[in-house]
Amino acid sequence: MTPVVLEMPGGARPFNHLVLDYTGTLSLDGRPLEGVAERLRRLASDLQITILTADTFGTVREAVKELPLEIRLIRDGEEKAEAVSAMGGGEVIAIGNGRNDIPMMAVAGLGIAVMGPEGAAAGLLSSAQVVTRDILDALDLVANPLRLKATLRD
Repeated sequence: MTPVVLEMPGGARPFNHLVLDYTGTLSLDGRPLEGVAERLRRLASDLQITILTADTFGTVREAVKELPLEIRLIRDGEEKAEAVSAMGGGEVIAIGNGRNDIPMMAVAGLGIAVMGPEGAAAGLLSSAQVVTRDILDALDLVANPLRLKATLRD
């Protein structure tokens, strides 16, 4: 895998991992949002993808079983932060919409908050470096790094 290189404040940085929340970020009512699967397949050639979720609806394993990613069931936000730290923290792009995503944003190299159909926790918006209107926009930013350059430059 070739890492995704993003222009960040302080210079270019490589990212090897993409960590995603599932409920409310990649899905609505436990079902994956349209357009997510094909974007994740494309990103999997450059990033190791992991879903960290409490799996509120109990559907994640079946819903993403054919995608090239890992699923880890977690209890809370601290567990998400521990998982991101173990992956190298600064080499991780974290995407989420919930209050329990705030701790992982604090340790990730890049945190992207999404405002999906289930909303977004207000506190998350201030802990992320970037806020997008939905998951498709967030995944497209990762796939097209020059789109982030103007947003993140000093």
